[in-house]
Amino acid sequence: MLFSSYVPRWLQVLLTEKFFNACIIHEGARKNEKNIYCLDCCISICPHCLAPHSSHRLLQVRRYVYHDVIRLDDATKLMDCAFVQSYITNSAKVIFINQRPQTRHFRGSGNFCTICDRSLQDPYLFCSLSCKIDYLSRTEDGLSKFLFECNYLPLPDSGLDDGLVTPDSVLEPSCSTKTSSGSGGSDEVWCRALACTATTSEIVRKKRTSLTACRPTCPPVSEVSGNLMNRRKKAPQRAPLY
Repeated sequence: MLFSSYVPRWLQVLLTEKFFNACIIHEGARKNEKNIYCLDCCISICPHCLAPHSSHRLLQVRRYVYHDVIRLDDATKLMDCAFVQSYITNSAKVIFINQRPQTRHFRGSGNFCTICDRSLQDPYLFCSLSCKIDYLSRTEDGLSKFLFECNYLPLPDSGLDDGLVTPDSVLEPSCSTKTSSGSGGSDEVWCRALACTATTSEIVRKKRTSLTACRPTCPPVSEVSGNLMNRRKKAPQRAPLY
């Protein structure tokens, strides 16, 4: 990932930190996986390390199939998450922190991530938070318009869970481009996100246009079917007899 000097340290560490490793300090305790990120200290901690960080900004990290995700409600308090594809799991919207490796690269018709070409639903432009940060860090304005000032970020009121999403809780793509799930999101954050949405769309519009122009165009299905039918109506040609 290309980091610019305008990317704050807490964000750089969040995108590169390894979560769900066992805590060395509490290696003998149960549920000692480091699935909490402290924005003020820029470190990952386990639930047993919470006491010294109780007044800090804390972000719980969850994991689905070995990939880290965070709640969209929490992410929108820190930055504009417009056009990052969200998923629904355990009745909450989440987004992937980093892009996921692809086993094969296939680019047909459809919508794709601006950075890593992962297949997306319309109208999303980024598959993960890191892809959007990577793209914006390359632009002239950088991240200045997309980061929000957040002085208070507590853990969920429902309590801290182990952060593991079971395979039975399949992530389903969200069809909404709203940057908050509507439960607990503040109106101020939502208004700021709306103000940034148009700018984000403008940033990627030129690249989207060039990508569309490079894709091969295919004839309509009806035209292909008609050509096949016309070929079938012709008289069969027999091989000459020798």
